[in-house]
Amino acid sequence: MQTKYKYAAFFDLDKTIIRVNSGEILIWQAYHQGLMSIADILKGLWYSILYKFSFKETNRIIEEMAMWMSGLTEETVSRLIKDVFESKLISAIRPEILTEIEKHKKNNGEVIILSATLPAMGNLFTKQLQIHKCICSELEITDGKYSGRSVGPFCFADEKRVRLEKYCKDKGYVLDETYCYADAYSDVSVLNVVGHPKCINPEKKLRAIAIQQNWPILDW
Repeated sequence: MQTKYKYAAFFDLDKTIIRVNSGEILIWQAYHQGLMSIADILKGLWYSILYKFSFKETNRIIEEMAMWMSGLTEETVSRLIKDVFESKLISAIRPEILTEIEKHKKNNGEVIILSATLPAMGNLFTKQLQIHKCICSELEITDGKYSGRSVGPFCFADEKRVRLEKYCKDKGYVLDETYCYADAYSDVSVLNVVGHPKCINPEKKLRAIAIQQNWPILDW
């Protein structure tokens, strides 16, 4: 299916569109609001260590970290996300990324957030930045409450590549004409398949690959 846009530009959210990790801020805010226990916080820190040193399968770590939301109502989580977005995240949007987004919009490119975040968060950024779509993770909601389980794979690492390739195929976009902006080593597979990879303040391992592959590095 051909769209009205000439090409697609995909943007990661955490540490790319914004300077911070929205998930970490969300967790601390949940703790301060009494929605998480200190045991949940300690467990999250332990999982972060496992992820950092690759001691455990990444997707499994993410799934287990999401379990803190089990039993919370959709309304409670939406209110928490909105509070964090308005108080912490709008001010963390990189001004330089706004320039990139506007450039693609003026060139008739479709601008898309591609992130492991939840729809409630992604949709707020989509509206704030006046862009076209958000492709992200989704958690199961039963009878108005989160179960803590995911609906399909989390939009992370190789799953990002799968989602991007499928979206481009469905919309008739050429991968060699597609842009992707990201900051993390976990995004290597998705950066590899597009014609225009952009590394935003990349972490050490991604920076090394970007230099080797001659990918543009934007230090903002």
